Amino acid sequence: MNLVLYILRRLAIAIPILLIATFLCFLMVAGAGDPLGELRTNPNMSQEAIDAYARAIGLDKALVPRYFDWLGSFITGDWGQSIAQGQAMQPVYPKVMDAFGVTVKLVVGAELLAVTIGVLIGVLAAVKQYSIVDYIATTLAFILFSMPIFCVAIVLKTYAIEVNVWIKDLGLSDWLGNPWLRTSSPENLSADGFGDFIVKYVGAYLLPTLCIMAISFAAYSRFQRAAMLETLNMDYVRTARAKGLSSSRVIFRHAFRNALIPVTTLFSVNFATVLTGAIITERVFNWNGMGTVLVESVLRNDPNVMMGWLVVIATTVVVANLIADLMYGILDPRIRVG
Repeated sequence: MNLVLYILRRLAIAIPILLIATFLCFLMVAGAGDPLGELRTNPNMSQEAIDAYARAIGLDKALVPRYFDWLGSFITGDWGQSIAQGQAMQPVYPKVMDAFGVTVKLVVGAELLAVTIGVLIGVLAAVKQYSIVDYIATTLAFILFSMPIFCVAIVLKTYAIEVNVWIKDLGLSDWLGNPWLRTSSPENLSADGFGDFIVKYVGAYLLPTLCIMAISFAAYSRFQRAAMLETLNMDYVRTARAKGLSSSRVIFRHAFRNALIPVTTLFSVNFATVLTGAIITERVFNWNGMGTVLVESVLRNDPNVMMGWLVVIATTVVVANLIADLMYGILDPRIRVG
């Protein structure tokens, strides 16, 4: 019951935050440009036609009434129509959610691998402080920290081209980065067979996953090492050692869980950050995810698509932080949600 009440309280706080965020996003999108700019500069468009189009998409109203009109439609599931110039009007909801699904498939796999490997390396580096393992892990983390994500993506793509050339010399088709598989559909599975499906799946996802994972791994390993070193020097850990408990029991039963709390916070923040930061990775590897939706909506000045993108990202941030708060109580019994 305490957990349920805690979740309800957090949701009660999250809803006003989301409303404020949507209003601020609406202000920014409204000030980003004129969606009718191209029509106004078109000599073949009369002012009457422009005014009629503005009324049709709700641009004839003041800013605050437009926001509440948009909010009422958004809550009922009507996210509006894409009004990009030169493009056929289409519903925003499927456009944004399809792209969100593509990006989530990419980011979830990369982040889970990054946090798993990063935590393991961080714990090992802390336990073996100032050893060769610690120095190698620290050096690797600093190298990855210092490399921009677009640099990592370009390096990976360059090597992928060379690998694909070598594969072609063997009489096979491209494998790395080939857009065979952007979604795992039953048609692909039945047509290719399970083994071929897995091979294509790995080839499509490997490079962008490694790109995102490399940057995130550096942060997780350094945070975990620092948190583990701090925890290992706490009084209750020293007491456990003084009682004669084995090193493995002291590390994993007493120190490890508490040392995961900072990494849990980092994961909740980093997941949403990577979700938006995957723009560069998606553009380099030609993925039609949230990055593509954002870039196209900004270039075409498509306010409804931009608002859909912003609300999805804002909701993801709130949900990720709620999950992190719940994880605190699981990892550390001293933290209560009641």
